[in-house]
Amino acid sequence: MLGHELDRYWKTVVNTISDGIMIVNTSGAIVSVNKAFEQITGFSREELIGKPCTVIDCDACKEALECGGDYWCYLFKKGFMAKRKCKILRKDGTCINALKNAAILQDDEGNLIGAVGTITDLSEITERDSQLEAYRRELRSEDGFHGIIGTSSSMQRVFDLIENAAHSDASVIIYGESGTGKELVSKAIHNIGERKEKPFVKVNCASLTESLLESELFGHVRGAFTGAYKDRIGRFEKANGGDIFLDEIGDLPMSTQIKMLRVIEEKTIERVGTSTPITIDVRIISATNRNLLKLLNHGKFRKDFYYRINVIPIILPPLRERIADIPLLAESFFRKMVLKKDKAIKGISNEAMELLVSYNWPGNVRELKSAFEYAFVSCHDAMILPHHFPATIYRRKKSSGTSKKQDSFNLKETEKQELLEALEKVGGNQTKAADILGVSRVTVWNRMKRFGINSKRKIEVA
Repeated sequence: MLGHELDRYWKTVVNTISDGIMIVNTSGAIVSVNKAFEQITGFSREELIGKPCTVIDCDACKEALECGGDYWCYLFKKGFMAKRKCKILRKDGTCINALKNAAILQDDEGNLIGAVGTITDLSEITERDSQLEAYRRELRSEDGFHGIIGTSSSMQRVFDLIENAAHSDASVIIYGESGTGKELVSKAIHNIGERKEKPFVKVNCASLTESLLESELFGHVRGAFTGAYKDRIGRFEKANGGDIFLDEIGDLPMSTQIKMLRVIEEKTIERVGTSTPITIDVRIISATNRNLLKLLNHGKFRKDFYYRINVIPIILPPLRERIADIPLLAESFFRKMVLKKDKAIKGISNEAMELLVSYNWPGNVRELKSAFEYAFVSCHDAMILPHHFPATIYRRKKSSGTSKKQDSFNLKETEKQELLEALEKVGGNQTKAADILGVSRVTVWNRMKRFGINSKRKIEVA
């Protein structure tokens, strides 16, 4: 193709380019634009030709303007502008982010005849960056307490306990139904405390057989049992200096409880297959969805071990007992799902929110999160509606009566039972009871007064 043939098609070429192109004369008046420039700015060609290029109100041009001199714009002296991020004003008054390039135009004799500028619309990229930043904020859960969301009074008490427990080396136990966020609480305690730079090791006591559990916790030496081909360190050694989280501690076998008691008291462990003690410094954080007092009364949990791990109890309320937090949790899960799935859903309808608040949530926060996973798959509308949630939630109405809560955790009742057990064990001696409970004698006296317990020769409840 010859040069004169190229000249014939230059308009077609320019109009196929996705970047906006604008040509101005030496006075800054627009003499030509391509179709992309019209689409980006919202102005038609007729509205732009002959107008000053300042019509798009580019902030980069404002900075380049020079008072006095031979030319009105600094570009004509410098000769070019490369990859300059700027903001321009569209016809409808909206402002968009753009990338600008510009260069002067000269004739064959080198005389200045004008300038050409290109504009790349960065709106989609900017929006994507904003979404990514919002996604990062959601993942960090900045509007929650170390990843735990709740503004109800019951959760505020939990947050206070977490703060206090984090700055102590005493054993912590987290009570709560399945799905209430016990692991999140354990992580928060670790992350706030002085051991946060040290290891945080998790063990699920219910997922391992009795024979494997001791090897997993304490490690083993080569030849300790069939298949032990080499030495292996246990979870306690891995957690040395930090925290170990023992989930489902209510399922710990009695034989392992005895060995764990020695670990707590002597701060040493022995690998399976050897009697050589290894000194460790580990704070134990445990969790259970079972009623340990009930297990204790049935002889399935050791009293001495119970009192050692139950120094700082934290009781997580089920979701049905903190209804005020459901909308907050729902909005948080919704925002996370919008960012993760990139689906054009605007929000949660009032009817859907009413359904969520009225549901009993036997699976607690975990079930609520799963409900939104399901809703984002089933929803093809602008808003999430009640029927977008699983049928178990949509079709089930909130029970009108109050059903008996199996193995429910009541903080006051638990404290009272613990105190009665300790006082009975030591014949009413408040100092010895305080030692068992890991609290001061004054605390024991205050609790006795609060619960109406008289302790002289015989333990009585007033």
